[in-house]
Amino acid sequence: MLRSELIAKLAAEYSHLKHDDLEKIVAVILEEIAQALAEGNRVELRGFGAFSVRERKPRVGRNPRTGEKVHVEAKAVPFFRPGKDLRARVNGGTDPEAR
Repeated sequence: MLRSELIAKLAAEYSHLKHDDLEKIVAVILEEIAQALAEGNRVELRGFGAFSVRERKPRVGRNPRTGEKVHVEAKAVPFFRPGKDLRARVNGGTDPEAR
């Protein structure tokens, strides 16, 4: 799903809100998640999952075109761990709201 599709779906479900306001809401939520990760914090959305940052160690890689060895610096990468409810829905489980 694209950001624009998410906004369109929200606009259809919450017709009393302006489209511009929904765009701002989605942008603020995503920006806050990105900012928290940039600061090294963890973001947990209960029932959905948790975003965190993992450190990758430096390593020796290989240029696929030339085969030459290349040093790859250590870096931080975002990581998402799905919550139990999301995992169940993706795997064909029942809707957690139906419990």
